[in-house]
Amino acid sequence: METKKNICFFNSCKAWGGGEKWHYDIAVCLKNKSYNIILITNTKSELFLKAVSSNIQTISINISNLSFLNPFKIFKIYRLFKKHLINTVILNLPSDLKVAGISAKIAGINNIIYRRGSAIPVKNSILNRFLFKKIVTEVIVNSNETKHTLLTKNPKMIDANKIKLVYNGIDLKKYDITTAKIYNGLKDEIVLGSAGRLSKQKGQKYLIDIAKKLKSKNINFRLLIAGQGKLYNELINYAKKLNVENEVIFLGFVKDIKSFMNSIDIFLLTSLWEGFGYVIVEAMACNKPVVAFNVSSNPEIITDNETGFLINDFDTDKFTDKLELLINNKELRKKFGDKARNVVEKKFEINNTVKQIEQIVTN
Repeated sequence: METKKNICFFNSCKAWGGGEKWHYDIAVCLKNKSYNIILITNTKSELFLKAVSSNIQTISINISNLSFLNPFKIFKIYRLFKKHLINTVILNLPSDLKVAGISAKIAGINNIIYRRGSAIPVKNSILNRFLFKKIVTEVIVNSNETKHTLLTKNPKMIDANKIKLVYNGIDLKKYDITTAKIYNGLKDEIVLGSAGRLSKQKGQKYLIDIAKKLKSKNINFRLLIAGQGKLYNELINYAKKLNVENEVIFLGFVKDIKSFMNSIDIFLLTSLWEGFGYVIVEAMACNKPVVAFNVSSNPEIITDNETGFLINDFDTDKFTDKLELLINNKELRKKFGDKARNVVEKKFEINNTVKQIEQIVTN
C-alpha cells in the first residue's frame, strides 16, 4: 500500500480570512483521508485555535516580511521540515513563501506549492522572479482573476502550466443543519446582509449609501453587517451621518455564518475586489440571492440575472434598483436562491476541491 504524503500547511497570518479558512478546511479534509498533516501558524491566530481543536498537529512560529533575511529562522523551519519528513508544503502569505519556501528548497522538498488567494498583482522584483522560477513548483489560484493578476506584472515570471485553478469549496452538510437565527426581522421587514472584514477593500461605505437610498424610498428593511476591522467606528459614524443608524446593525465578528445567512433575505457584497468571494458561496449555499459589484472574480461565482445581480461601475443607484426588484418580488428571490444553491452543489462543493488538491499534492 502506498504511504500517504506528509503535508505541511504553512500559514503565519494572525487574522482569520479566506486564506485561513481554506488552509483549515483542506487540512481537515486531508487529515480525514489519512494524510499526515502538520499546520504551522502563528500561535495567536484563530487558525491555530481551530487547528488544535480539530486535533491537527500544530506548530507555532512568528514570521515577518523580512524573516527570509534571518538565516536562523530559515534553519529552524528547515529542521522542522526534516524532522517531520515533509514532502509537500503549501504556503500562504508572500512572507511565508519567502522564508518557508527557501527552507523547503534546502530541505529537498519536491512539492513547494504557493496558494495564491489575492487578486492583486505580484511585484516584478528580482526576489519574486527567483521565488517563482527556482523555488515554487506549482501555484494554486482560487479564480481566473487571481491567475490573471498573478501574471499581470510579468507574464513570464512562472510557467502558466504550473498554475492550477482550484475554486474554494464548502462543506454543504454543515449548511444543511438547522440553526437558530441571530436576528428575527419585524413583520414585513426585509433583512439584508453583508459579511466581511471592515476595510476599504470590502467597500462597506457603499452599503451605507445604499441603505440611505432604500430609506428614501420608504422601504421597510434592516441591513446586518457582520465583521470587525479598523473601520468599525468610521462606519458607525458614517451611518449616523446619513441618518440610517437605526436601519444598519453592526454585528461584529459572527462565528456562526449559517445563523447569519438564515437571518437574511438577500446577501450584498460591495467589495472593490475579491480573489474569491467565499462569503458569496456561503450565501448561495443557503439559497440566498446575491447582489454585488461586477468586479474581479465575482462573475465567476454569480450568474447575472440567474443567481443574483452584478452591478457595473460601482453604481449605487443601479445597485439599489436591482435590490428593490428583489425586495418587492419574493418569488424572484426564491428562484434566484434555488439556482444559487444548485450552482454551489455542482461547482463549489468541498469534495470536488479536495479531489483536485489530492491530484496536485500526489504528483
